[in-house]
Amino acid sequence: MNQSIRKAAVIGSGIMGSGIAAHLANAGISCLLLDIVPSKLTDEEAAKGLTLEHPAVRNRLATAAIAKLAKINPAPLYDPDFAKRITPGNLEDDLARVADVDWVIEVVVENLQVKRELLRKVEAHWKPGLVVSSNTSGISIDEMSAECGPEFRKHFMGTHFFNPPRYMKLLEIIPGRDTDAALVRRMKDFCENALGKGVVIAKDTPNFVANRIGTYGLLVTLREMAEKGYTVEEIEAVTGPAMGRPKSATLRTLDLVGIDTFLHVADNVHRNVMDGAERAVFEHPALAKELVARGWIGEKAGQGFFKKIKGPDGKSEILALDPATMEYRPQKKVSSGSLEAAKLAKGAREKTKALIAGGDRYSELAWSLLSQVLVYSAAKVGEIADSIEEIDNAMKWGFNWELGPFEAWDAIGLATSALRMEREGLAVPGWVKEWIAQGNTSFYRKGEGGRKFYIHEGRYREAEEKPENISLRALKENGRTIIGNSGASLVDLGDGVACLEFHSPNNAIGSDILSLISQGVEEVRRNYEGLVIANEGRNFCVGANIMLLLMEAQDEEWDEVDGIIRMFQNAMLKIKRLEKPVVAAPHRMTLGGGVEACLPADQVIASAETYYGLVEVGVGLIPAGGGCKEFALRISQSERSPDADLLPRLSQAFETIGMAKVSTSGHDAKKLGYLKETDRVLLNQDRRIYEAKQAVLRMAQAGYEPIPEERVRVAGAEGKAALTLGAIGMRQSGWISDHDLKIAKKLAHVLAGGDVPAGTLVSEQYLLDLEREAFLSLCGEPKTQQRMQHMLTKGKALRN
Repeated sequence: MNQSIRKAAVIGSGIMGSGIAAHLANAGISCLLLDIVPSKLTDEEAAKGLTLEHPAVRNRLATAAIAKLAKINPAPLYDPDFAKRITPGNLEDDLARVADVDWVIEVVVENLQVKRELLRKVEAHWKPGLVVSSNTSGISIDEMSAECGPEFRKHFMGTHFFNPPRYMKLLEIIPGRDTDAALVRRMKDFCENALGKGVVIAKDTPNFVANRIGTYGLLVTLREMAEKGYTVEEIEAVTGPAMGRPKSATLRTLDLVGIDTFLHVADNVHRNVMDGAERAVFEHPALAKELVARGWIGEKAGQGFFKKIKGPDGKSEILALDPATMEYRPQKKVSSGSLEAAKLAKGAREKTKALIAGGDRYSELAWSLLSQVLVYSAAKVGEIADSIEEIDNAMKWGFNWELGPFEAWDAIGLATSALRMEREGLAVPGWVKEWIAQGNTSFYRKGEGGRKFYIHEGRYREAEEKPENISLRALKENGRTIIGNSGASLVDLGDGVACLEFHSPNNAIGSDILSLISQGVEEVRRNYEGLVIANEGRNFCVGANIMLLLMEAQDEEWDEVDGIIRMFQNAMLKIKRLEKPVVAAPHRMTLGGGVEACLPADQVIASAETYYGLVEVGVGLIPAGGGCKEFALRISQSERSPDADLLPRLSQAFETIGMAKVSTSGHDAKKLGYLKETDRVLLNQDRRIYEAKQAVLRMAQAGYEPIPEERVRVAGAEGKAALTLGAIGMRQSGWISDHDLKIAKKLAHVLAGGDVPAGTLVSEQYLLDLEREAFLSLCGEPKTQQRMQHMLTKGKALRN
């Protein structure tokens, strides 16, 4: 199936349609993007003398949507060049071309009749084997295809992408009554492996899974807010990270989605469910209706529950709505014992328990909201999805909850919480009470070897564990830690491959990680076939531990700083000189020292969502863990001829590091020169460790030979002068500060290889010494220390 879908057609070029086309292009799939033919010329088209029959006019909507992809933030494409994989067209001239593709996705307006008519037109050009799907967010798949033939219906299903398609992991696949089951399995595999999605198989019910549960939760929150008089800020404080939910919590989420859109989604359930009590929950809340009536529908209207204004000082300020007066006012800080307890607790399970156990007004709110969602979710098992695992995954992947409903129920104590729910009048579903009566204390349990089980049809069923989804946590629980300390572990992946895992706070590199690297390399040298560098943190690595560096610099302990940098450099060299293959598998934020931990690897297999950058300039420093040295080495290797001009590539590297450029994707990291052409970018982040392990085994089985150390040809004093001149020009133009210029001169000195003649061959150690000297010098600068302090306290760079 992965190979069979090479071409696709997306019908509808709006935000979702163009976003889906963009993500297909991200996956290397050629895509035809179709929309209706415009009925009127624009002024610009008329001025050019075009007519309604001109192809540029007829394809205008799709063409404009493709052009807009480059301007959208966050970017729908991994690389702007991928837009070339999308071809614009229109439904009158180009619909017949769907016969030449492998998958057609309908993404038109959420109207049953419009979708039915379009499917009949698509069927007229349908060929056997062509997969057709609808990106509906809640319309019945069976009703949509009711007027189509039986063979067409076998190949028709819902594929509900979440917005934005590139970034949201969830994809709900909704089979119809007649959809071929084998095709559903193949599409699930394809969407997981080729598109990097987390797929949930949903039932053909109103709003499917995530929107059914999520909308219910939003509605009960608005109702609780109205009945108990909670403020906007109180709702956000309780329903955000304190409960293991995103920072956008509830009301900010509604502003982002659009309150009008939210009511439309709620209305779909209200119209299509038979149970009166459930229908009542999905009625439009009075406050939401009032906001829509006023046009205050959220961010797209400039105001909703929140409103952004410019303050007297010119700075932006976010005001909050006072529902009692329908006026906006400055936000008020919310605090309480339960909220503080949740903030201090580690992990979503402990945060949720602490919040609910707090015994104050906010604990009551958290309990009331959570208990209603848990009971509702349990009542929908079998109706909206077959298993609790599907429902939990849908909420984690579609709404970014850290815990699904049933995982949250386990966290707060299944039996005791169910008793409390019943005492308070909530109708706990019979299957839950029966499960508890049998003596079970959780919906999930772990078995031998880290195997995971969940309740299904009255008994524990083993969760499907794909061999491609390697879990370091499960391996460690199964006793596969080889060595470890507080910052890192070496884990046995099996088949003779070990994995170096960071697990310090934010995966920042300190002496504990560096020590483990040295030990781990020796262990791999003696007993293993090769090494993978990967972890399962939210981010791969945010860089070195700058707090430790700042403390030593402020105390003027220069020998200590020198020792730290030497230790870092030596650890990276040990990785590079290991006589066994090394593959790094970074993901998400991979900054500073995190990049330098990957540069020595034989190959990097990066997640497509990898934001990769040597950002040391942002804290007033330059890379000193081998980052500058590796760039200089690559430039030397790419220009083998003694007469080749190093300056063009050197200038590019100088700009990339000097401007602290961070890639917007794994593909962009290649463009910036951080990744080599032989490095890979993987859409399915869950497969990173597996793919890295396979790459290690392939190299080992092929008879791995380490790359011998070679001399580096440098640009020397001439190159340094050229780079410095460019930096001086930027200072004179006001683009950089005096301190930026000082840093740039140090960077130019290192990248160019110092003051030696152009073309001089130097050792890697020579370049490392230049890095360390420049780093130490900058650590002593007051303005560098100010930048380090600012990053630690504010979390962003200071340009002083």
